[in-house]
Amino acid sequence: MQLGMIGLGRMGANMVRRLMRGGHHCVVFDVRPEQVQRLAVEGAVGVGSLDALIDGLSKPRVLWVMVPAGEATETVVEFLAKRLSPEDIVIDGGNSYFKDDVRRAKVLATKGLHYVDVGTSGGTWGLDRGYCLMIGGPAPVVKHLDPIWRTLAPGRGDIARTKGRDRLNGTAEEGYLHCGPTGAGHFVKMVHNGIEYGLMQAYAEGFDIFRHAGGKHLPEDMRYELNLPDIAEVWRRGSVVGSWLLDLTAAALVEQPHLDNFSGSVADSGEGRWTVMAAVEEGVQAEVLSAALYTRFRSRQDHTFAEKILSAMRYQFGGHVERPTGG
Repeated sequence: MQLGMIGLGRMGANMVRRLMRGGHHCVVFDVRPEQVQRLAVEGAVGVGSLDALIDGLSKPRVLWVMVPAGEATETVVEFLAKRLSPEDIVIDGGNSYFKDDVRRAKVLATKGLHYVDVGTSGGTWGLDRGYCLMIGGPAPVVKHLDPIWRTLAPGRGDIARTKGRDRLNGTAEEGYLHCGPTGAGHFVKMVHNGIEYGLMQAYAEGFDIFRHAGGKHLPEDMRYELNLPDIAEVWRRGSVVGSWLLDLTAAALVEQPHLDNFSGSVADSGEGRWTVMAAVEEGVQAEVLSAALYTRFRSRQDHTFAEKILSAMRYQFGGHVERPTGG
């Protein structure tokens, strides 16, 4: 298929590369010309403006918006709404708020345009591992885009099949899922990221306990100078707490056992807040996810080894660089 990609950051650029590997034709634009040129050398068609991107695509067009959630996405979608033709498809693959998806879809529908929201997980590793895709939008449009989803997703790989899964249909085993109507994709990704906060916080607190197990205030015969990189590694081998986040923690601790390059100031990108807000609206308890979010707020005032662990994990899976304290 032909696809226009708007935004060639850490994930957008690698998604284009994966799509091209799968035989898709990509026309690309970014506000940074050097990013466009880099992908043009690799086989994409690079353009210098959104107008040129639109003109370079055949109708009905498919445009994937991969820019930061919020004002940047809003600006791009508003521009596209004015320039696109009926039956064209706009995909928002960033981390937009699901309520914004519902609003945007209604506006675009008045112009005959289709809107699809895609929660995209995979970070900087997605080029080779593939991207987990959580999709929201009208079923016929989502089905039309199946070649795109199938190329970007990881596929079944060597993951053991869930018992009883052979009796069920669908694409979940391939790594992509039509979650429901407009907004459902980003809603599922929002909660996914909220859970991510909680999982990361649990690992971070556990390693912080290890870090202080040799404290002089403890009984001398109960002090332990523990090897954190080795603990992370042994947990990767058959432990029930094994996960990709643990893999990344192990890698970070091998590189820097004391995580000296991290201050422990941990950002939140919005999804954790929205998850807690959704829990409040639904009357659902979310103590762990709420506490994990509040810990990130506090981390910007004073820092513990636990927060360094969080910063290290975020850098490992997404290339996220710490913001200055108070940011």
